[in-house]
Amino acid sequence: MDLREYFKRIGFSGLNDKADLDTLCTIHKLHVMTIPFENLSIHCGEKITMDLKVIYEKIVCDNRGGWCCENNLLFSWVLKEMGYTFTTLGAKVFNSLKNDFNPWESHLINMVEIDGMSYIADVSYGVSCQIWRPLEMISGKDQSQPSGVFRLLKDGDRWILEKTGRKPLVQNEAFANSSLIDKRVTKTVYSYLLKPRGADHFLKTTEFLQTSCESLFTQKSICSIQTPTGFRALIGWTYSEVTFNPQEDTDIIEMRDIPDSEIETVLKEKFNVTLRNKLTPINNKAAYKL
Repeated sequence: MDLREYFKRIGFSGLNDKADLDTLCTIHKLHVMTIPFENLSIHCGEKITMDLKVIYEKIVCDNRGGWCCENNLLFSWVLKEMGYTFTTLGAKVFNSLKNDFNPWESHLINMVEIDGMSYIADVSYGVSCQIWRPLEMISGKDQSQPSGVFRLLKDGDRWILEKTGRKPLVQNEAFANSSLIDKRVTKTVYSYLLKPRGADHFLKTTEFLQTSCESLFTQKSICSIQTPTGFRALIGWTYSEVTFNPQEDTDIIEMRDIPDSEIETVLKEKFNVTLRNKLTPINNKAAYKL
């Protein structure tokens, strides 16, 4: 594995001799702008693994994306190679259908320590709750980012991430009541403990998430990527382009359905993703919103 190839993949051409906050913010933003959050492997007959070399080959060499355990595990390798002090953690994602956190730690994140401060680096949550730069671990502090205001709240030993966004303005009336539209302005994202987790900690969860009918990832094919003005997402056959409009406290959402014959073209042109195997899109009911 070659760090230079990763830098080429995300378009980073700056100096990497200092493990400082500015460099971390730069590579974090470049990662979410160039590498999609996606679970397409599940829906085109591929196995998702926690093998770092396989993940590197998939994301860096094959120009694919991945879900959190792939992207953030790869990012932990980048942090290590660059000389950062970090700890990999496990987070429990909030389930909006159950109005509670999921019982398992399915989301892999990294806590980075720089000059006595701790930051959460998470390059793979996707859609509207994707952070563009690391979050300071200061309880209750509002941290403004392009998609809204994020805050971390300390609850005993547990940290909780929540986000306050903006009112969604759906341009196509046919999608005004789509289950993908999140009308909550403030939402809970996930919670985590400061317990170090290795890749093995996520093996059973990774298997469950790509095989169980109770997993949202088996019920929806997802590909999303951040853009300079918002983000794009293809969920099942529904393609969305979201433009952040903070001046009017709104998110402008363009949505349309894509016929099967155009799915490959949309993936290539909008996400720079080319699949080796045929994708079978799916968009069943599950706790997932833009």
